[in-house]
Amino acid sequence: MDGFYGGYALVGLVLLVGVSFVTVAFAANRMLRPTVPGGDKAVTYECGVDPVGEGWAQSHLRYYVFAYLYVVFAVDAIYLFPWATIFAAPGFGATTLVEMFVFLAFLSVGLLYAWRKGVLAWR
Repeated sequence: MDGFYGGYALVGLVLLVGVSFVTVAFAANRMLRPTVPGGDKAVTYECGVDPVGEGWAQSHLRYYVFAYLYVVFAVDAIYLFPWATIFAAPGFGATTLVEMFVFLAFLSVGLLYAWRKGVLAWR
């Protein structure tokens, strides 16, 4: 595998082995699986609940607001962990502290707005 085309030959060999592995896996799946169509296999399965009625169901808006608030504060946690690791590095202390207080202020304003609108109260 030396020379100019040696690297390309190695990449081609790895690609060929990968494609053949996937092809053999799909072929084995097709040959070994049981195929008995009909009956209960044609019924829609929803998390262990038998499908009853129509497929249309309405959800209250508050569930979406709680999901949105969760996402906002999960993103907040994602930003807090890297900040905590870089905070002790030399030259980053005051700058990162001010930036994080600005970030937390924006999040606090959002939480205060949600609380004042009564979104966090379960009725």
